[in-house]
Amino acid sequence: MRRVLLWFDTRRLTVAILFVALFAMAVRAPVDTDTWWHLQAGRVTVESGRILQVDLFSYTRAGSPWVNHSWLSQVVLYLLFDRLGYAGLGFFLGAVVAVTFLFVYLQMEGDPFVRALIVIVAAATSAVIWAARPQILSFLLTAVVAYLLYLFKWKQVNRLWLLPPLFVLWVNLHAGYALGFMLLAAFVIGELFNHLLALLPGGDENCPAVPWRGLAFLVGMALLSLLLLTINPNGVRMWVYYLDTVKIGVLQDFIQEWRSPDFHPLYTQPFIWLLLGTLAAMGLSGRRADGSDLAMVGMFAYAALLAGRNFGPFALVTAPVLSRHAVAMLERWGWNRLLRPARRRVLLGAVNVGLLVAVVVLAGVKVAVPLSAAFNEAEQRKIVPVDAVAWVRAHRPDGQMFNHYNWGGYLIWALWPDYQVFVDGRTDLYGDDLLGDYIEIQRGGPEAAALLDEYGVDWVLTASGDGLSLALDCNPNWQQVYKDAQATIYLRQHE
Repeated sequence: MRRVLLWFDTRRLTVAILFVALFAMAVRAPVDTDTWWHLQAGRVTVESGRILQVDLFSYTRAGSPWVNHSWLSQVVLYLLFDRLGYAGLGFFLGAVVAVTFLFVYLQMEGDPFVRALIVIVAAATSAVIWAARPQILSFLLTAVVAYLLYLFKWKQVNRLWLLPPLFVLWVNLHAGYALGFMLLAAFVIGELFNHLLALLPGGDENCPAVPWRGLAFLVGMALLSLLLLTINPNGVRMWVYYLDTVKIGVLQDFIQEWRSPDFHPLYTQPFIWLLLGTLAAMGLSGRRADGSDLAMVGMFAYAALLAGRNFGPFALVTAPVLSRHAVAMLERWGWNRLLRPARRRVLLGAVNVGLLVAVVVLAGVKVAVPLSAAFNEAEQRKIVPVDAVAWVRAHRPDGQMFNHYNWGGYLIWALWPDYQVFVDGRTDLYGDDLLGDYIEIQRGGPEAAALLDEYGVDWVLTASGDGLSLALDCNPNWQQVYKDAQATIYLRQHE
């Protein structure tokens, strides 16, 4: 026991508290409505024993080929939810975030206190994308690829042979595999920068340049990984799928996670802190900037400024770079003496164990609330039309439904197969034309009534007080049959 207490010093306490806190931070109610259509797709796959590759959930695209790139993640999420309910999704999200930042922490330099502070800022930056959706696994795998590159460059440990099987797994989990190739491209560009500009002649202990032979091996592994992306139900389509998705204009114009971020809300501002902190540390550290560090931070900062969904990958690649320059800056200023650990004593170890137990208990209390079914159901009521769906189940209106985009995923879970949706979060399936029609209808524009006729809509479930509800209130062909503070239902009046 004495040996255990001697081992458990303040530094190790800091690390333990950090990861307990990260887990507790990440456990939350599944408030992203896209989670629900992923769960339904997972259920269909599990129950049918076949990977879903055509659309079953909408009537506007029914029977059309669907690039279901997240089929394996959907199976995992559904099995967790089916067996453990909301607790399964909560623990899954917390565990993935904690493991992700473990890979980040292992890439960092310096004292655990400095590392912990940087990880907290990085976690706050990326927290906006934490959700029980397949994209959280892309978050994790981005950190894994970054760690393999770190080992290769900074520790001269070659584990790059893991890249091909990793990308095969990734392409079946989520289309975010493109983030991995962005990392590889930035790394190669940065190392070419190191060599061609002779910033690091002969290598440097602080910024070692990867030898040409090593770069050739990396490029070979990247090309092999690219070829092996075809090992998925969608075949060669996955080579260009990500490009097809980002070309959808409606994504950038109307879908929040794909738009350039608004930095007025406080929750988006940790991105600014992390970016400016990294630039300041680079300038003050007196350490030469490494080419691959510059390329990765620059490329992912650019991506994050174009779309808020890239905050997460930016945080993962930037935190280790910040740590390297922050440590050099502190050493340059002589602050490292303040960071030396106190002498290890049995009493201090006992206090540290006690503190950790207290933190674990408090984290457990925090985690217990979002894992309860009652809490999750209450949170769902705030964002999806639970009572309106209950009305639909009770009264069973005939015909096709027009629904609010933000509720499409939940309606797939709650009403399918009895009803198919007009639209949901699978923007790649619907494309610009149909999504443009949806927007015209939803805002109650001059073509809304004609488009509702064209699509054969018999009833409408929309947000109370929105443009469409105001338009239908004035249209004698539509009758309001249900309304609450959140949702309104209209039925078409047939002659």
